[in-house]
Amino acid sequence: MAAGLNGARRGQIVLITGASSGIGAAAARCYAEEGATVALVARRADRLQEVLADCLQHAPGSTFWPADLADPEGAAALAKEIWESYGHLDYVINNAGTPMRRPVPRLTMAEVRRVMAVNYFSPVAITLAVLPMMLERRSGTIVQVSSLGGRLGIPTEAAYSASKFALTGFSEAMAADLFDTGVRVRLVSPGAIETEIWDQPDNDDPVYIGPLMPARDFAAEMIAGIDGDRFELYIPDMKGVVDMKNADFEAFLEGMAAMTRHEVDDAAMAEVMRGEHDAGGVAEVLKGQPGGTAP
Repeated sequence: MAAGLNGARRGQIVLITGASSGIGAAAARCYAEEGATVALVARRADRLQEVLADCLQHAPGSTFWPADLADPEGAAALAKEIWESYGHLDYVINNAGTPMRRPVPRLTMAEVRRVMAVNYFSPVAITLAVLPMMLERRSGTIVQVSSLGGRLGIPTEAAYSASKFALTGFSEAMAADLFDTGVRVRLVSPGAIETEIWDQPDNDDPVYIGPLMPARDFAAEMIAGIDGDRFELYIPDMKGVVDMKNADFEAFLEGMAAMTRHEVDDAAMAEVMRGEHDAGGVAEVLKGQPGGTAP
């Protein structure tokens, strides 16, 4: 199903949440440039209109639906409406997400609930809403955009990591449940990507302050990977960090604590975030000994 430019995706319908900026907006533009019709969902109608204007140059059937995905029931109803509007969906990309950078002692349950609603319950609700129709057609791809924080706990981001861990677990089990049904599941685990998630109000400053991967580059790599054979896509390829955590959690924990104290070399950590180290290299960086082997 892999496709290139110049209308190679004509006839495909792609639903993208969180499409008003960042990864979602970049993915929408990429899909539209390849001829796919895109259905854009996000809270900010004015920003959606800007993205749609670009998409309409290549995919005139595209449109947008403003919606607050903190309401899972509303998200499910909207997904069904969009399906009915187009008659089918080839891809559902659950990309919308909200940050919450706050150390656990200062977290409130209201904050945790909102993050879970947007980052976990709404993607699940959308998935369950469209899944019966995809199964009936024996066709379709559901893409859950999780996070590296869905594989490891990020300091000051317990609520965010918890929501992404939940989405990751749901996606793994769903992939097994849907094996050989014709419906594909893809889990995307972004690293440090250039989006608005880094500077949202009512959030503490991020622990990581290094370079970020441009959203457009990320989206292009994600779209190519979705049509490949791999269930999980690490973009950039930071699987070495996850492998290091699984191999020696105590060392990982000490490294995360050092990172919060800004005791880890910034340049070396930037290399890690670009996916330039395997598990051994990550361990050395977190111990304050930059180096290691590229994967």
